[in-house]
Amino acid sequence: MSGIKNKLNKLLRYRLTPLALVCALGLSTAAQAETLAEGITPASDAARVPAAAKLRKDTVVAGISEPQGIFNPYLFTNGWDENVTDVIFSRLIGLDSQGKPEGRLAESWQVSPDNLTYTIKLRPNLVYSDGSPLKADDIAFTLTLLHDPAYDGDTDITPAHIQGGAEYKNGTAAGISGLKVIDDRTIQIVTTQPGATTLQLIGGPVLSRAYYGKDYQRGKLDGVRALNGKPLGNGPYIYDKYVPGQEIRFHANPNFYLGPPPMARFIYRVTNPATNFQLFQTGETDYDAFTAKPDDIEQLKLLGFANINLYSSSDYSRVDFNLRRPALQDKRVRQALIYGLDRQKLIAVVYQGYGKVANQPISPISWAYDANGINPYAYDLDKAKKLLDEAGWQVGADGIRQKDGKKLELTLLVTKKLINDALVPIAKDNYRRLGVVLKPQVLDFNALLAQRKAGNYDLASLSTSTLNDPHDGVRDFISRESETGYHNPQVDALIAKANATLDIAQRKPLYHQLYQVLADDPPVILLGNREILSASSARVTGFKPDIYNGLVGSLPNVKPAP
Repeated sequence: MSGIKNKLNKLLRYRLTPLALVCALGLSTAAQAETLAEGITPASDAARVPAAAKLRKDTVVAGISEPQGIFNPYLFTNGWDENVTDVIFSRLIGLDSQGKPEGRLAESWQVSPDNLTYTIKLRPNLVYSDGSPLKADDIAFTLTLLHDPAYDGDTDITPAHIQGGAEYKNGTAAGISGLKVIDDRTIQIVTTQPGATTLQLIGGPVLSRAYYGKDYQRGKLDGVRALNGKPLGNGPYIYDKYVPGQEIRFHANPNFYLGPPPMARFIYRVTNPATNFQLFQTGETDYDAFTAKPDDIEQLKLLGFANINLYSSSDYSRVDFNLRRPALQDKRVRQALIYGLDRQKLIAVVYQGYGKVANQPISPISWAYDANGINPYAYDLDKAKKLLDEAGWQVGADGIRQKDGKKLELTLLVTKKLINDALVPIAKDNYRRLGVVLKPQVLDFNALLAQRKAGNYDLASLSTSTLNDPHDGVRDFISRESETGYHNPQVDALIAKANATLDIAQRKPLYHQLYQVLADDPPVILLGNREILSASSARVTGFKPDIYNGLVGSLPNVKPAP
């Protein structure tokens, strides 16, 4: 075991070449014999907390990767920025650790028998971090902003079908008729269609009209965007400053509705897979996420002071196809690229027993998952070759497939993360055997998003954020939402129908049918479902992250260990 431990010390501290990393991880067979049970494994020796950590009496530090600095919960384009806004802003209605709705800023809510009218009542005496009152009118302002024709953020409010929303957006109405402020604590929201995701869509973070809407005019969001670096929220902590590439600082919100957090200060420290273990080991961070695999788990156990938390994720990793590229418009080519990629090897190398190959755009923990009947696309080089032959891509004298004088060469955008370190060499080798040239481009996350948005790619490796509902896992494939050019009317119809009912028993077969269609006409290469590994220092208590709330759900309860 000591040999494995020494090898991992090097892997965790130094950046190996992708092929060397794959080979190194592939040798770690001894560590694969044991698996950690899900849940929290307490620290074995809290006395071993590093001195640097003990010096922080009233500050807790957590790791974060690549924030961009857009700290508005409705305008960020980077998931790490969402983690920041979650600290600053509370939701109206959140989810508990089992994924069931629970009130946050909302004291209660009622849904009419026809599932079209929502009445939400705020907790009494709510205020923003500056002491200004939080009112039902702020909810109306927030939902109006999401319908603005200039709004281009990631929150798609249209599936909520709020009455009058479309008219406001297209300019035929001065306001949204379905938003009715009853009093300072009560708002009624009328919709035109029932929607399974409506409650979460209308129950998000609340923006102050007095602050964000001071100069707001329909179609003009410059004033709102100007405040991205000066957020005013109502969450457990108040934003102080952001030092790009280093850290984001916060202080406790004395006006937080649950009371000020026990820790006076919170810091997000920017880390990456090459540094996060060392920073946690030396006590410079109190909390961070790691890759769930035996070697990392053993390293954390050996520290003694780490409380280790392991739980199943609801997300999935994938490689997007750019459907605007002529070669990828043929579904046989896309199917061949899935059959021709040894995803089982990839997931085994990266997660070593703590992940599974994905074959539908949802996690196996979801009620919508189809345990039977979906094409698993098991690695099959011969089938992949046959599909490319049928699509007219013939092997040339140099072994590379070509059609109409053009070689089958594909760019792949990746960021520096463990799954991509393994994906690049495996995919290059697999596709070379298939007669396809793969040209990887390693970018930072924000640059990858920019390249993807501009359409300058063939393939792009990404992961979803947490999927609170099966709709979240497929909404990128809706024709009007797709950034990759994917268009399938049958997919659009099934997604709309599945989201239009609140009854899980009725929704489930619709998703199963949808997953069948997506398997036949794939918009992405599904890679894997993973388990999530995090660790917190024994110097603090209260960290109980889950798939729906991450570490932020724990922050109001984190305090120094006795």
